Amino acid sequence: MSLSSIVMQLPFELLVGWRYTRASRRTRRNGFISFISLVSMFGIALGVAALIIVLSVMNGFQKEVRDRMLGVVSHIEVAAYGGGALPDAAKTLAEINAFQSDLAKIVGVAPFVSGQALLARGDDMRGVLVRGIEPTKEPHVSDIAQGKSQDTFQSLLPGSFHLVLGYELASQLGVGVGDTVTIVLPGGQLTPAGVMPRLKQLTVTGVFDSGHYEFDSSLAIVHLADAQRLFAFAGPTGIRIKLSNLFAARDVASQLTKTLTGDVVARDWTVQNRNWFAAVQVEKRMMAIILTLIVAVAAFNLVSTLVMTVTDKTADIAILRTQGARPASIMAIFVVQGALVGFLGTVFGAALGLAVALNVDVIVPAIEQLLRISFLPKDIYLLSKMPSDPQAADIVPVILISLALAFIATLYPSWRASRINPAQALRYE
Repeated sequence: MSLSSIVMQLPFELLVGWRYTRASRRTRRNGFISFISLVSMFGIALGVAALIIVLSVMNGFQKEVRDRMLGVVSHIEVAAYGGGALPDAAKTLAEINAFQSDLAKIVGVAPFVSGQALLARGDDMRGVLVRGIEPTKEPHVSDIAQGKSQDTFQSLLPGSFHLVLGYELASQLGVGVGDTVTIVLPGGQLTPAGVMPRLKQLTVTGVFDSGHYEFDSSLAIVHLADAQRLFAFAGPTGIRIKLSNLFAARDVASQLTKTLTGDVVARDWTVQNRNWFAAVQVEKRMMAIILTLIVAVAAFNLVSTLVMTVTDKTADIAILRTQGARPASIMAIFVVQGALVGFLGTVFGAALGLAVALNVDVIVPAIEQLLRISFLPKDIYLLSKMPSDPQAADIVPVILISLALAFIATLYPSWRASRINPAQALRYE
């Protein structure tokens, strides 16, 4: 069967609608209508591409920050319900090691001590989060204690009062390996001269770089035994847990809370950073709504295009009606025309958006080099490179919404075309 015979078997509504979509430019009016159709198609494509690119970049930022955050923050932390040291750390640790879940496997467990303090070096003073760790167990739950940094953390010996600082914190205090800093601890000591602050000299033996500014500028790490002495705790204040599946942390933490005895609670990483993740989700949702409006504006440009086409093709519509075409067939012709414009615009936009989203790491540096600017200065933002993570869960809804908006935009002009009276239309022809 030849191609021409296959084409002739197609519904005439589809053939006429396609012919109107690629209307010839023999007249100025037809040329203008075709130009408006191209503008509508380009607007839809641009809106779809922008929506896919923005959502992919936001997914990339969320993934990068989450991964860097989880390099320092554990998947689950078990702590005393009211704060302070765990009531029975040995028992809690044994219960965690005996715990099993079908959702995820526990791959690492490590006790810790956490407390707030001040670090002073000369006239500079910074508020810090002091974390006491066991260097041999910390690599099982933390990425920053692995690889090249592992030797740095091995310098933390019990009773040595050695200290490892985040890169930004060390820079702010102007200290390096071998320098000493003074830690000012909460509470005070009662002396004949009154209440005096609790001070201790610590020696900096290493610097780590987690890639997350918040932790690099506020985290100071010492040995677990030293932290217990500094804060006067009888034992660890919590136990850090790493899972084989970080996305199961919420459910596993809920199971742990019900399983563990004593006055303890398990908090997963989404709870520890709830405000940040909630802010990201709200921002992503608002950006999606705003950019969807751009797609909607472009899609509804089809209304004006189809209205102009209906006005221009009034005589053709009347002739088709007199030859037996039903109003539904006339309506279908213009629905096909508008839907084709919307479909082509959506396809081109999705292809363009995916092409850019998958090559952001190449395109953005090229633009920065060309314009001699930096979109993400390292001293301001957490990331210095533009990340991108296209996800089908975002792209598929964008495509469906664009197609739906384009289809809805064709309904009124198509209905108006189906209501044309052939006698009145041909009166002056």
